[in-house]
Amino acid sequence: MNKSNHNAGQAVPVITIDGPSGSGKGTISQALAAHLGWHHLDSGALYRLLAYAALQESLDLGDEAALTALAGRLSEDYRLPTPAHPGICLHGVDVSDALRTERCADAASKTAALPSVREALLAWQRHYRQLPGLVADGRDMGAVVFPDANLKIFLTARPAVRAERRHKQLINMGIEANLDELIAEVEARDARDSARKASPLKPATDALIIDNSDMDAAGTLRQVLKAVPATV
Repeated sequence: MNKSNHNAGQAVPVITIDGPSGSGKGTISQALAAHLGWHHLDSGALYRLLAYAALQESLDLGDEAALTALAGRLSEDYRLPTPAHPGICLHGVDVSDALRTERCADAASKTAALPSVREALLAWQRHYRQLPGLVADGRDMGAVVFPDANLKIFLTARPAVRAERRHKQLINMGIEANLDELIAEVEARDARDSARKASPLKPATDALIIDNSDMDAAGTLRQVLKAVPATV
């Protein structure tokens, strides 16, 4: 990863796609990046990596100082997916499956509420701004991480729809899941992410909001692509 500074990277075009869990932002971001031939940043993977490492070390998920220190130690020892290496690796080990569990996702939501942890991961995220361009997905990509992005999208969907999508994903992965429990978890995570003081989950003021409750991935991508030509 070429760690050029943020100011130098500001000439590189960026499209941000934010939204709550289950909104499809990861799928759409990957498809858009492939369509444009740009880099892709799954910022949520960074938080899940940190949460996974914290769980492995049995750290208190509310210990802001310990988690911030852990973020510093991990900053040179992870790898996000690339076309050549699709797995998410930590300490040279592919941890992709472990990061998809609800336990890890819930832990990531809790650690992401800590201001100094978000600050520690900010530089990690901005390092991915490289030519020819970047599609970044997360919860505060447009509002905080890349406020000068060329295009800001905020994807959303009704909680029950997002929980059902997650349920199907887990079942397809061979992981047992209860739909009612997932709906409760989605609603609790939404409340926690929206209420946190550090970068709460909300659209950037200049974001294009797309509710894809009644769209599939292809339909959502078509809506996003309609907004792209004028920005790149």
